[in-house]
Amino acid sequence: MAKTRELLKDTRNKIVDLHQAGKTECPIGKQLGVKKSTVGAIIRKWKKYKNTDNLPQSGAPHKISPRGIKKITRMVSKNPRTTGGDLVNDLQRAGTKVTKATISNTLRRQGLKSCSARRVPLLKPVLVQAHLKFAREHLDDPEEDWENVIWSDETKIKLFGKNSTRRVWRRKKAELHPKNTIPTVKHGGTRTTDPCKEKNGAMYRQILSENLPSARALKMKRGWVFQHDNDPKHTARVTKEWLRKKYFKVLEWSSQSPDLNPIENLWKELKVCVAQRQPQNITALEEICTEEWAKIPATVCENLVKTFDLCHCQPRVYNKVLR
Repeated sequence: MAKTRELLKDTRNKIVDLHQAGKTECPIGKQLGVKKSTVGAIIRKWKKYKNTDNLPQSGAPHKISPRGIKKITRMVSKNPRTTGGDLVNDLQRAGTKVTKATISNTLRRQGLKSCSARRVPLLKPVLVQAHLKFAREHLDDPEEDWENVIWSDETKIKLFGKNSTRRVWRRKKAELHPKNTIPTVKHGGTRTTDPCKEKNGAMYRQILSENLPSARALKMKRGWVFQHDNDPKHTARVTKEWLRKKYFKVLEWSSQSPDLNPIENLWKELKVCVAQRQPQNITALEEICTEEWAKIPATVCENLVKTFDLCHCQPRVYNKVLR
């Protein structure tokens, strides 16, 4: 049955006024265009409560007591990575049997939602200071300066499998609170074989030699700047010397700053597109990566650079600059 339209408060008040004036239900209904049964219900409500407003509905009682709600809210606030299963088991031991859906709905009413944990660089105190220094030095740089930077980056795209996702209970706009993030490091170990380092460095310099001259094709302004991170092959003495001899100006870059590089957003888009095509071997993976990279419009890259904002990349660090 379709739900009837609720009467306006003015109409309900007129019904009461006409009733007090001595009119009966049927004439009131005809005068106001309201069903007789509706008029009668409003008059009865007024007689009982001296009010025609809608009364609060009790609804079904909550399965979790107020004490239980405080308990699970305190648990996830202390440890956001607590799972729904852990909370179900904890309440069950206390004599309350509920489902994960009930837990989720209860915490949502408390302003807490289960979200994928953000992966952010692991920042030691010395890196935090380096990031602050970088932010202070470039905070007031005009937009045109960032448009005159040749950005570079590297990433790894897997053939099969996805990185595991960790979930956390958090409030809105709290995704970058340290409790709600997963610290990451750039590489899991250190290579100690000199020939391997030199080989990688030589390959890197070859890549630069083949691609950096494209600055002219990109119509970069005079005095353009090259950006790369602090990977060992980038900071090697021979690489620095090679860049100096080529008169390439290099942007000083903070360690563990992937969130600053606009290309990170392109990597995410590329990986999603590649995963959708489901390559079955390395050759197909390489071909698909090349094809999907070429499909990304140049305007996307331009917009990423235009919206480059130091104070929105790592709020837990760079917002301190504004204090």
